[in-house]
Amino acid sequence: MTKAKIIAEVAMATGMSKKEVTAVIEAFMSSIKKNLLSRENIYLRGFGSFIIKHRAAKTARNISKNTTMTIAAHDLPSFKPAKSFIQEMKNE
Repeated sequence: MTKAKIIAEVAMATGMSKKEVTAVIEAFMSSIKKNLLSRENIYLRGFGSFIIKHRAAKTARNISKNTTMTIAAHDLPSFKPAKSFIQEMKNE
């Protein structure tokens, strides 16, 4: 599903214009990005959590050149679905 399809569905369900829904969706995504960049997790009860996962530094190998390189430690955004959401997916 694309962002355009989400906007169309929300607009149809709420009776709002697509322009208004687009502004709301963009603000929602911007808020999530801003909070994750400031290292703050986001919890949406019944849906899931947007969390930051830390990846430790590791050594990797380039087999074709027979060299090793170090991949620096870094943080990645991740989504963890709520238990109730997982249960709904299993029951379908």
